[in-house]
Parts: sequence; C-alpha cells; structure tokens
Amino acid sequence: MAAFPEYFTIWNKLGVYALRGCASAVLFFLILPILVIVPLSFNSQPYFTFTAEMLAFEADAYSLRWYRTIVENPNWLLAIQNSFIVGVFATIVATLLGTVAAVGLASSEMPFRRTITALLLSPMIVPLIIIAAGMFFFYTRFGLVGTFPGLIIAHAALGIPFVIVTVTATLVGFDRSLYNAGISLGTGPVRTFMRVVLPLIRPGVISGALFAFVTSFDEVVLVLFLAGPDQRTIPRQMFSGLREQINPTILAVATLLIVISICLLVTIELLRRRSERLRSR
Repeated sequence: MAAFPEYFTIWNKLGVYALRGCASAVLFFLILPILVIVPLSFNSQPYFTFTAEMLAFEADAYSLRWYRTIVENPNWLLAIQNSFIVGVFATIVATLLGTVAAVGLASSEMPFRRTITALLLSPMIVPLIIIAAGMFFFYTRFGLVGTFPGLIIAHAALGIPFVIVTVTATLVGFDRSLYNAGISLGTGPVRTFMRVVLPLIRPGVISGALFAFVTSFDEVVLVLFLAGPDQRTIPRQMFSGLREQINPTILAVATLLIVISICLLVTIELLRRRSERLRSR
C-alpha cells in the first residue's frame, strides 16, 4: 500500500486511486494493439486474426514464415535500406543544426529569442499534411522531389525541434561561467565548446539525436509527397502493403519496429538519468 500524508482525507485517497486507475486504463488501451500485433506476426497462416490452432497453442500454428519473407522480398530490403540511409543522414543534419540552435537560444543576449524559438519548434505543431504540401511545392522549383537529398532535408526539418528541446533542457543546468573561463584562458570559442560545453550536454544531444532518428524512421506523410519509387521507406512500404496486398509480413515488420523503438526508449531513459546525475553534482 502506498503511504499517504497524514493530512489526506478519504476523498484525497480516492482521488489518487481514481487517477491511477484512469492512467492504467489509458496505458492498457494504448498497449493493447501492440499485444495483439506481436503474436499475430508469428501466425503460420496468411490471416490477420487468431486461428483456432493459435488459441490452442499448437506448435504448427506458429512460424517465422513472415520474418523470412522480409529477407527474401527485395521491396522490403530496399525499404529497410532507404529508411536507415535517410534516418541516419537526417539525424546527423538535425543534431548538428539543432544543437547549434539550442546553444544560441540558451544565451540571454540572443535577439528575438522567443520568436526564433517558436519558428524552429513550429514543425512539432503544424500538421504534417500542411508541411508536406508546402515542401512539395517548394522542392519542385529546385528538383528535389523524388531525391534522397530532398527527403533527408525534409526529415531533418522534422527532427530539429526534438534536438532543440532536449539540448535546451540539458543547458538549463549548465554553468556558463565554465565557458567564459575557457575563453578567458585563451581558448577559442569552438575549442571551448568542444572541450567544455559538449561533454556536459552530450546526454541531451544523444537523446535528441535518437528522437530525430525515430521521427525520421516512422515518417510516412512526407515520404508519400516527396519520395519517388527508389526512395520507398518502411512506413511507405507498409502503407502500400495495406492497400495492395495484405499479409502478416506487415505485422512482422511492425514487431521489429516495436523492438527497435523499445531499445531506443530504454537508451533515452538511461541518458536522461545520467543527465540528471550530472546536473545534481
């Protein structure tokens, strides 16, 4: 049983239990589709439902058939390759630009700081369909539609706000006098940043990079507008599979994406705790 403060009345305790119950119900509602997708990805039959044999836990009802299909299908292999290429390069661009922007916005001497921050964070607020349509008409003038550079730039634009938020949160506990001390000792601004600032904000930078990678890896709206046949990514391939040829291969890919997401979230949480320990010293 949870220990409540002595001043808590019966209504306060009931409120706490009701809040926990609602939070648990919402969490279960969000996780339920995942709990259904994972076992269905091992179905030996080409169905999106549980068969009688699966419910009876018969060994023949479960198979790695659809996971082997991923490796054997050139379309899925191309989609996986493109997702990693676009995701990695978009993450690099977003991390570099987002970190520089966060450091600049953390300075009290930055003019129009609130306006610039709102503009840089706008991709998190504006609906993706509007961003995609705007980028499509803008990219057509420069021949970037249907190219990897155009797709990487677009995904980087979506990842930059996440890098800015995480790095800014890390800079809250940063002692700026350390940077000023490095400058006063004759070290250049770039070298001082690399030797003094970057090691202290590294957890926030890595967390932002992981968020940017997940955002790029999961993006489908921009891909539908900007990508050509050669830039087909995993979400685009899944979207096409649901429209053209439904089979549990999509569920197998979704299961693999769930595993990747869990690994990234665990990494982000470990980095967050490390960042808190560094700030508390």
